[in-house]
Amino acid sequence: MTWHENVPKAELHVHLEGAIPHEALFALIRKYGGDPSVPDVAALERRFEYLNFPQFIEAWSWKNRFLREYEDFTHIAELTARDMAGQGIRYAEVFFSPSLFSRRGLAVQELARAVRAGLSRVPEIEIALVADLVRDYGAEAETATLERLKEVRSEGIVGIGIGGSEHEYPPAPFKELFAEARAAGFHVNAHAGEAAGPESVWDAVRELGAERIGHGTRAAEDPRLVEFLIVRRIPVEMCPVSNVRTGVVRSLRDHPIRRFFEAGMAVSVNTDDPKMFQTPLADEYRLLEKECGFSRSDIRALILSAIQAAWLPEERKASLAAEFKSSPVWEQDHP
Repeated sequence: MTWHENVPKAELHVHLEGAIPHEALFALIRKYGGDPSVPDVAALERRFEYLNFPQFIEAWSWKNRFLREYEDFTHIAELTARDMAGQGIRYAEVFFSPSLFSRRGLAVQELARAVRAGLSRVPEIEIALVADLVRDYGAEAETATLERLKEVRSEGIVGIGIGGSEHEYPPAPFKELFAEARAAGFHVNAHAGEAAGPESVWDAVRELGAERIGHGTRAAEDPRLVEFLIVRRIPVEMCPVSNVRTGVVRSLRDHPIRRFFEAGMAVSVNTDDPKMFQTPLADEYRLLEKECGFSRSDIRALILSAIQAAWLPEERKASLAAEFKSSPVWEQDHP
């Protein structure tokens, strides 16, 4: 194993439903009658190749058809946690999407409990949950979801996010919902600056009070916004390989993460949907070194930036950073 795999890591932007190991997802497909388009795991991997963002969304929706029972979520949560722990990830904040499945008859509260049951089977990694609401369903429906989530905060749900069709549904209608979430003690996040431009990021901060921005790639189109994010120390959860695979940027060398990092923005590196983009976190860092000129020292700084942006008590952040730095591989500057 290389340094990138062995070094302790933290991740803040990863979706449970996009992190299911392929073998586990293929087993679920077979459980529910199979699909002629994916006769084997190799075909499933080919299914996760995209030319643009709409193709990715289509694959995301297709995959979700095979998550139908609470036990499915317990199973994928356990296997995802084991996979992440095996990559050297020690702490993660993982999105899950209760709204997608409550519409199919699964109760939000029981779904959260099922996910936590699976995660709890893997003590090697600490995982907090972030409930990702869906813009497309509207503020009224998602306010009802929030009410149910309040009942299960004790399952380690630290935050509320909002995803969905960013380019079609602006943040403003969810302003009251996010205010209610903050009042209930949840941290808040918004996917923004991925499928829509800088105005989406501005609205996420101004209308929703987002504490962190998921993706934020297109903030690069507005220098004033970049300066605002730096001055306000609003962390941006960047997902470089995801942005390339969905066509948000043309290549890693065109990705703004290097410029943001050098300008002093609080950025972290994340996989978004690692099994759908076939990119473990170690590869994200390896590619940033190869394609974007990041040094090993820079990579260590990015890892620590993720810890600092995490929704953890300050004393836990300090202890986690100390744990990372005490790793025998932390200061290594060779593969």
